Amino acid sequence: MSVPFKPADILLPDFSRYNGERWSCVACDQYTSQPDYWEAADAVASDAPSTLRLIIPEVYLSETDTRKPAVLAAMEDYLGGVLTEHPNSMILVERTLAGGETRWGLMGMVDLMTYDYRKGADSLIRATEATVTERIPARTAVRRDAPVELPHVMMLIDDRARTVVEPLVALKDTLTPAYDHDLMQNSGHLKGYFLTPALMEQVEDALAALITPEAMAERYGRAGLAPLLFAVGDGNHSLAAAKTCFEEVRAALGDEAAMSHPARYALCEVVNLYDDSLQFEPIYRVIFGVEPDHVLTSFESYVAGLCGEADPQEIFWFSNGRAGTMTVPSPVAALTVGTVQDFLDEYLKTAPDGAYVDYIHGRDPAIALANRPDAVAFIFDGMAKEALFSTVITDGALPRKTFSMGHAEDKRFYTEVRRIK
Repeated sequence: MSVPFKPADILLPDFSRYNGERWSCVACDQYTSQPDYWEAADAVASDAPSTLRLIIPEVYLSETDTRKPAVLAAMEDYLGGVLTEHPNSMILVERTLAGGETRWGLMGMVDLMTYDYRKGADSLIRATEATVTERIPARTAVRRDAPVELPHVMMLIDDRARTVVEPLVALKDTLTPAYDHDLMQNSGHLKGYFLTPALMEQVEDALAALITPEAMAERYGRAGLAPLLFAVGDGNHSLAAAKTCFEEVRAALGDEAAMSHPARYALCEVVNLYDDSLQFEPIYRVIFGVEPDHVLTSFESYVAGLCGEADPQEIFWFSNGRAGTMTVPSPVAALTVGTVQDFLDEYLKTAPDGAYVDYIHGRDPAIALANRPDAVAFIFDGMAKEALFSTVITDGALPRKTFSMGHAEDKRFYTEVRRIK
């Protein structure tokens, strides 16, 4: 079976001329309720070339129309002098996290023809969370007109025997460096190494071995499963936007021309689910613009009415200096996050105008945001990472924003660029 992960024509600045710390910035979907983070990032980038100038952070999503022209202009500007193309490349990525751990990955491009974000899909690349189609247009608004893409998508592989990425680590000192710099705002360090053609072929062979019928049956205990190679760990909606834009190209140009169009592919980093540094963190919910006691009373009534067969769950809440615990004796959703999300979806249907939910990475930031008099934070345990692939195979995509792979400062930083036009 053909593997949908290929070398890409990767664009990078000449880091002997441009400052890497100012160039790389964190994924746009982080710090969505903390504009002060992005103001500090703006100060770090200053007037130097920076990927910050090529994105619209979601904290400013309502300003997309006014910010988009500057983003597109910066893309053209950087293509004209800042970026250098490295044809047919894969990069071994060494990311030192803020806490000192090291995460290893592979940068290349995936074939969007083999990706389906719909729940229950049996494609080689599948979403790990429910995709909210209403969130896709905000991302396609920029990508549709952009000449380049920047990846914060992270693909996970279920490689328990560590056959794909890990054999490359011992060879890193023999490879040509791609980048080596600190990341802004105390977010660790980034190094990259270009793979040789022989090693890129080795990677593709190792990935192919993960999806043979025998390998699938051995890992998941059932024969006849549709092969699953990549589960989208981070950037589900960004990849869905890339798929949407490609389908638009396909509709406009026809199948034959679209098959060779660069929009057919999307840059991403492949990471082993069993990488020692990879930790699944819950993504907490904070509801704003509400009367907290009404939310809590409604939630209490909601959980009392559930008659499911899942194991009992415990949920902690925080609001304006108060805290408490609710037990869900008979949940319908297998995951606690599903119980919370189902309640919030129902509550928002009749909530006051202006009420909304934000998805917060980190317990302390969520609790701090709930100090407002009109907010409630819900805190809960997350899922074990080892259960991810089997759950996606059995149940389809998980509830949206189920987990985060590490803290916000450990997310993928935009560094690599690729033409999509």
